[in-house]
Amino acid sequence: MTAPDTAPLVSVVIPVFNAGETLAATVASVQAQSLMDWEALLVDDGSRDDSAAIMARLAASDPRIRCLSTEGQQGAGPARNAGIAAARGRFIAFLDADDQWHPEKLKLQLAAMAETGIPFSCTAYLRVNAAKDNRRVVGVPARARRADLLKTNTVACSTAIYDRAHFGPRAMPDLRRRQDFALWLDLLRDTPVVLGLPLVLMTYREDAGSLSAPKGRAAADTWRMYRQIPGLGLPQAAWYFGHYALRGLLRHRLPGLARRLGWLQGAGLPAAAEAPNLATNPAPGASSGR
Repeated sequence: MTAPDTAPLVSVVIPVFNAGETLAATVASVQAQSLMDWEALLVDDGSRDDSAAIMARLAASDPRIRCLSTEGQQGAGPARNAGIAAARGRFIAFLDADDQWHPEKLKLQLAAMAETGIPFSCTAYLRVNAAKDNRRVVGVPARARRADLLKTNTVACSTAIYDRAHFGPRAMPDLRRRQDFALWLDLLRDTPVVLGLPLVLMTYREDAGSLSAPKGRAAADTWRMYRQIPGLGLPQAAWYFGHYALRGLLRHRLPGLARRLGWLQGAGLPAAAEAPNLATNPAPGASSGR
């Protein structure tokens, strides 16, 4: 276990807003990692429930956990940036306060990054909607270029890790939404591809309190992000947004066609809760989008 005065290998950035019901389980999934050289930065973004008290209790019980806060409610992007600014680890990993990691996530993901030399990576994940009793696996391409990501974001925030030794300090752009997507595009200016692991190493909760926006608002947010990307003119923005909209429509309305086109895969991947031997039995590659 990393001592408080020793720089950890991984800094896990967890923005917290009214996450009292899920935060303890989220942090427990970090504490359960087989790779124990980490710190967790819990950033309270003006919570009005008992999140702050839970954060304090967790930090008191584990010296690897640090508590931070923003001034008022600023949003997930500024909260993550506060964590990035305070991070001491070489690798920055993100985890939302209602998601959970598989115990082997950090170990397997960092090993793959070391083996390939790729400084930016993500993984497949399990998407769970408890209200609808629905579970589905979302895969990732083995490699995705910046041009690929501009067509559809295949990097789920709670699966992403980047290497500060390669990129230096990188924060999320000052956008109300889609800050994570904008950061991935920024990172891909300085590395050819993002590495995708065909292993389900995160569980994403799609519940009433989720940070995910309705489809219409998400599309509008994505369009605004395209228009704010330096060097991306209106014709290019419209071209990529058309791809984004078409792929999203097919994945949700015509999944069979999307799968045949290679835009929706992952049904054969093992889910974390169902794959105790995940480390020794990786599944074949997949590609899809959140």
